Amino acid sequence: MTSPSELPQRKQGKDLNLTLCPSCQKLMSHKETHCSRCGSALALRDYSSLQKSWALLITAAILLIPANIYPITIFTSQGQTRHDTIFTGITHLIDLDILPIAIILFTASILVPILKICGLTIYLLAISFRLPISKKRLMVGFHVIEWIGRWSMLDLFVISITAAVVNMGQLLDAKPGPAATAFALVILLTQVAAKVLDTRLLWDRLESKDDAN
Repeated sequence: MTSPSELPQRKQGKDLNLTLCPSCQKLMSHKETHCSRCGSALALRDYSSLQKSWALLITAAILLIPANIYPITIFTSQGQTRHDTIFTGITHLIDLDILPIAIILFTASILVPILKICGLTIYLLAISFRLPISKKRLMVGFHVIEWIGRWSMLDLFVISITAAVVNMGQLLDAKPGPAATAFALVILLTQVAAKVLDTRLLWDRLESKDDAN
């Protein structure tokens, strides 16, 4: 039986002087600056994407604080105004026995953003400090983060629908609070942080033995 040390070393595209077009997926020589098929700019690796992703992620983590502290919705009914944060809005739904909606809002507004930020942090730390974590598991987690992040806007969608439906002038009025802007920026920045990162850096920075973890 062939031992692992006798197996041929896996090579990446950069080892063969090849790179992939990010737009049309055509395989090109690394010496080319633009794709011959679609004209997109080519780069063997975008090393600056790591710094960009860190900056966006840190900004999103900072904005998560005002997004949870300040009111996200402002209701005015019969001259009385109520300011609801994300948490108080969820507890209010629980008090009204609307548990399914409360669970959905908790998942989309609190759980998902925190998990996204934690997941991206682990991913970036693994690249920056060459943590011995399986590349395959990291890539699966990264794709899950990208997919589930699309549902994070559910809370803002509910707020916009509520404001459009219940807004009845002086008797009943609903509008988004200042935290809505911060929350929207958190979702946007985490999505962009995942998009701008060149995931090929993961395969360069970690050791080959971590592939099978």
